[in-house]
Amino acid sequence: MKKSTAWLLACRPKTLTVSLSPVIVGTAIAWQQNGQLLWLPLLLALFGAALIQIGTNLFNDVGDFLRGTDQPGRIGPPRATAEGWLTPAAVRTGALTSFALAFACGIYLASHGGWPIVAIGLCSLAAGWAYTGGPRPIAYGPLGELFVIAFFGVVAVGGSYYLQTLALSPAALLAGLQLGLLAAAVITVNNYRDLDSDATSGKRTLAVRLGRPATRWLYAGELLSPYLLLLGGTVWPLLSLPLALWLIRRFWRETPGPGFNGLLAATAGLQLVFALLLTLSLTI
Repeated sequence: MKKSTAWLLACRPKTLTVSLSPVIVGTAIAWQQNGQLLWLPLLLALFGAALIQIGTNLFNDVGDFLRGTDQPGRIGPPRATAEGWLTPAAVRTGALTSFALAFACGIYLASHGGWPIVAIGLCSLAAGWAYTGGPRPIAYGPLGELFVIAFFGVVAVGGSYYLQTLALSPAALLAGLQLGLLAAAVITVNNYRDLDSDATSGKRTLAVRLGRPATRWLYAGELLSPYLLLLGGTVWPLLSLPLALWLIRRFWRETPGPGFNGLLAATAGLQLVFALLLTLSLTI
């Protein structure tokens, strides 16, 4: 396999929209409420968010391999380190480079937004490393979904709104919760698919602790709750509800296996569609 293709797969491009959607929605809420758009903070926030997710994915790729939880022949998509496409040292260097570039984006954002943006940026970088790194990785316990709701939802939307307004808004925090729940559903698909192998390797994810029946209800709740949280005048996202219902039906009926790889990408796609429709409702 070409090195460029291996790096592309290691970055997991199909799910990168999970980090970009909150930035778009937070900016759209700010535009609706203030009638102005600051392009440089928006663009740097988009780049920074994508780079943090890429770095997190790369740390996950090498971390799972070194802990023995990713091996050739796994049910999920093949991982670059486990398959031998890239060396652990190279993937770790790539992760650190992504974080360094995200930090570079954050220098201007911090100068623009002050200490709240400094705190958000540093906490996001630390959390991205801790997701698979350190003595007690977040991904190896039951808090993975909560981590995603916080950092890929509330913090991301709230921080993007703050960069535009230097203030916070309940509407931005609510939208962050909605997008965070949909992003957490992506993690739930991953952990449900890998439940048996995770239990064998010692990963105590929320899916492992709950078991399959309760995790099916968890996924349904993560997909439906954002629609229940919609404000009265925000109706465009309801157009994506049939997709959510179809995904829930598929999650409940399909046997966990390679088919869940497509379900994972489709769940990330639902979050993007929901975010775009929410943005549309805010800007027309």
